[in-house]
Formats: sequence, C-alpha cells, structure tokens
Amino acid sequence: MHQVLWRRPDVVVLDLRMPYVDGISAIRQLADVEAPPRMLALTTFDTDEYLFGALQAGASGFLLKDSDPELLLEAVRALHRGHGLVDPQVTTRLIHRFARLSPASATSAQQRLTTRELEVLRHLARGLSNADIAEALTIEEGTVKTHVANLLRKLGLPTRVHAVIYAYEHGLAPRYSDT
Repeated sequence: MHQVLWRRPDVVVLDLRMPYVDGISAIRQLADVEAPPRMLALTTFDTDEYLFGALQAGASGFLLKDSDPELLLEAVRALHRGHGLVDPQVTTRLIHRFARLSPASATSAQQRLTTRELEVLRHLARGLSNADIAEALTIEEGTVKTHVANLLRKLGLPTRVHAVIYAYEHGLAPRYSDT
C-alpha cells in the first residue's frame, strides 16, 4: 500500500484476498487519498460480497482471475482512460441486482443534469460506447465525452461504471427487459 502512495500510479490492480489487509479495505483507503489512482479489483471468488463491496469502496473495475488475459489488458487501458470495466461474467448479475431495486427519486439528478446529459446517462446505462451514443443522438463523439465528463462531475461519480449504477439506482435506466 505504501508503494502506491509513494509511486502514485494511474492504475492499481488489487487482489481482493491479500495478506495483512483485504482488498476492499485497501480500495477504500486508496479512494480517500488526494488524487486516488483508478483501481481494478481482481479475484478468484465470484461473490456478490466482493463484486459490490469493491465497487462501493471505489473500484473502477472488477475482473475474475479466470478471465481472458486480453481482458485484463483491456481493463487496465480502460481505467487509464478514465473508464470502468466489469467482467462480462458478472455484468448480467450486476444489472439484474440494480434493476430489481426500487428506484429512488430521480428528481435531484434531473435538476442537476441537462436534458442531453440525462439522455447520455440513459445510453450509458444501456452499455453503449461513446461512438454508439454519438450515433444514436446524432452528435459528435467529442461532445459525448464532454457530456459524460460533465455528468460524472455533477453527480460526483468517478467512472462510467458508477454512472451506470447510479442510473439504475435512481430509475434513470431502462429496465433490463427494455434494452
């Protein structure tokens, strides 16, 4: 942990089962530092406790150790670019869990976000890339990036993954069967 604080990497890959401190606690501690690194949780154990615990603690990504090695590289690159990535093996479970939740009031989000930012957020929740969102909304990809950055800032969220979770928690995303 002290190496991360000393070297200040952009991305940290953390095993959730480590000696001395568990990975979720380490993520929580690193999330509290000034300019925290993007954190990728890596584990052998496909449990809700690890998946939701890591994301709630501040991880920007979550992978299982049996994933394709190319996915690990893709995840590190995505986190470095400021995006999030969740292992496809657990994505459906993540979506179903948040789709089952009773939606909280979206009023505060609707007051903070412009109409276009809400549209972008809804498309993010459907899993669309910036290019796909740009095509769907007939705008430039750079404009989508600006909207994503603005909505993340306004909602106080670190990554796109957290924006998707937010959208589901607040009833701003289409139900799973609607996508």
